[in-house]
Amino acid sequence: MTRFADLADGGVQLAPLVEQAVAALPNPCLLAILPDGVPVAESLADILGLPIMAVALDREGEPSVRDLPDVRDRVVIVVDAGVETGTAARLVGAAVREAGAGQMLLAVPVCPREAQVGLERIYDVVVAVDRPMVRRDLRWHFTDVGTVDEAEALRRLDAR
Repeated sequence: MTRFADLADGGVQLAPLVEQAVAALPNPCLLAILPDGVPVAESLADILGLPIMAVALDREGEPSVRDLPDVRDRVVIVVDAGVETGTAARLVGAAVREAGAGQMLLAVPVCPREAQVGLERIYDVVVAVDRPMVRRDLRWHFTDVGTVDEAEALRRLDAR
C-alpha cells in the first residue's frame, strides 16, 4: 500500500504516471473535481506544466455536475483526491463525455480495483498510484488528508 503525506504529495507521486499516459496526446488539460481534487491537480500542473480547470458537484438531493467548463474536443484529465465508491468520478466522466471531450483520463492517487472496473467503461484510461483490492476510506492512504473547502479551492485556482 502506498502512503501519501498529503493531497499534494498524491499529485507528486501521480505525475510520472500521468506524464506517461498523456505523452502522445495533444494539448491535455486537468479538470479538478472540487474541492479535494485541486491540491492533487496543482501538483500535477506544477510538475507537468498543464492548465487546470475545475468542476463542481451539487451534492444536494440527487448528485449532479455543475459548472462544467468547455471541454469539447479536448484531452481531459479528470483529477480527484482518490476514489472510494467512484460516484464523483462516474458523474464527472459521464458529463465530460457528453460535453464532447476528445479523450478522457481519470488520474487519482488511489483507486480500488473493484471501482476501477466500472470506471474503465467511462474513461479511456484510469491512472492511479495505489490500486488496493478493496475500498477503504481515503484517510487510510494519507498521513494528512488536509482537505480544502470549495471556496479555498477556487481561490487557489484563481491565484494561479
